[in-house]
Amino acid sequence: MVSCPICGNSVPSLKINDHIDSNCQNFIDEPTPSTGDLTSSQKTQVPSFFQPTSARKASTQSNSHPDSSPSQNATRKRPSAPEAEIVTDGNKKTRNDTEQFVKRPKVSALQKAAPLAERMRPRTLDDVCGQDLVGPHGVLRGLIEHDRVPSMILWGGPGTGKTTIARVIASMVGSRFVEINSTSSGVAECKKIFSDAKSELNLTGRKTIIFCDEIHRFSKSQQDVFLGPVESGQVTLIGATTENPSFKVQNALLSRCRTFTLTKLTDEDVKSILDRALQVEGPNYSPSALVDDELINYLAKFSDGDARTSLNLLELAMDLSKRPGITKEELKRSLTKTLVYDRAGDQHYDTISAFHKSLRGSDPDAALYYLARMIQSGEDPLYIARRLIVVASEDIGLADNSMLTLAISTHSAVEKIGLPEARINLAHATVAMALSKKSTRSYRGLNNAFAALAEPGIAGLPIPIHLRNAPTRLMKELGYGKEYKYNPNYLNGEVAQEYLPEELQGRKFLEDLDLGHQVDQDLNRQR
Repeated sequence: MVSCPICGNSVPSLKINDHIDSNCQNFIDEPTPSTGDLTSSQKTQVPSFFQPTSARKASTQSNSHPDSSPSQNATRKRPSAPEAEIVTDGNKKTRNDTEQFVKRPKVSALQKAAPLAERMRPRTLDDVCGQDLVGPHGVLRGLIEHDRVPSMILWGGPGTGKTTIARVIASMVGSRFVEINSTSSGVAECKKIFSDAKSELNLTGRKTIIFCDEIHRFSKSQQDVFLGPVESGQVTLIGATTENPSFKVQNALLSRCRTFTLTKLTDEDVKSILDRALQVEGPNYSPSALVDDELINYLAKFSDGDARTSLNLLELAMDLSKRPGITKEELKRSLTKTLVYDRAGDQHYDTISAFHKSLRGSDPDAALYYLARMIQSGEDPLYIARRLIVVASEDIGLADNSMLTLAISTHSAVEKIGLPEARINLAHATVAMALSKKSTRSYRGLNNAFAALAEPGIAGLPIPIHLRNAPTRLMKELGYGKEYKYNPNYLNGEVAQEYLPEELQGRKFLEDLDLGHQVDQDLNRQR
């Protein structure tokens, strides 16, 4: 015997398909009253997945309070049964006389083992902190409340609430929610999910939301398999990524989704999250007096807008604070040993960009700050040294030709001795380049030549015949190099000779100024 997944009655295992095909009326093991003996209200209580969607919705709404909204009906409790008498210590009480007989939901072992960050995950949009998208007047919130959830990409830093928002969306719209990840979900499994989603939509009218965390890690074939189901509305895709989707998500899939950018949480947002966690979970940990407002502010600043990191640090702090003899400074050192930095993500590119622009702007203090930040966070020192070589020619150039030699020497020194000593070589080259005069003449001249090549007919101009190489007898007979004047044979190397093709003669690519000629009006305001 097996239990029917629709009506719950016991049915012979070999007859389960026939039982479902009969609208859950036949092949039931235990005798049930005939259809004629059932009252009309009893008939409506038999669920059926084979009714039209509109009929099921009408039945659901007729059983709910007439003044309630559909979302309220979904969560409204059933009317309580007639007051049952409960005997305790010889006294009769009713269920409405006391709350101690209310059955509380059981907490599973998995829920107990979950870290603090998971236990404090918001369950409603009102609990989501620091994201105006799902705030009272947020664009995304309006779509959710009207059950018009589109396929979307949530782009934001770690701990900003991407997974939380996806789960809240699924619970609010009553959709089937499936989470997948790139490491365990191949193309075959995705196709099976699409098939199940289509069957679910046809049988029950319920949509399926597929949540792909770190969607930028999905391969091209994994992303391609979503194109058809997402475009047809068979599934609703919610992808979460910490990387710029313009670079990491295929354009075909990106065009079928809306991209929402989640803002980085402020220190005040993180502090409010920590205060709430301390209030709710603090009694379970019984932390010492070291976990005070000053430590909360410290953790909020250190987490760099990552709510998950801050909650993990708070949980560790509440445990460590109970160690005998530990001081607040020791507690801080134990919690915060590394900076928040992603060597392969936007932090990597943003920091090296700030470092380069600080050198270009002749600000040694800012350049040293970003250098220290990269070294402290584990950036490859050779990567920094390579960027210094670029700066030596791109930004300093002709103003100080020795900087290119210094940059190459710095790269060699870093390669030979490595960290931590190589940090001194990097600092040496960084300060020298920041304080050096700047010239972009050669760099701008090359760009001007490239711009000329983009003009029609310029890239294919014939080389002047007197400049051509003549390695063979035939080429010499054709006049290749015949009228070329060898400059070292003349006084001061000066000769009357053209080197550009005839159409470009007289055109200048190398400008006279080392830098530009624009004047920054903000300089006058600062003075």
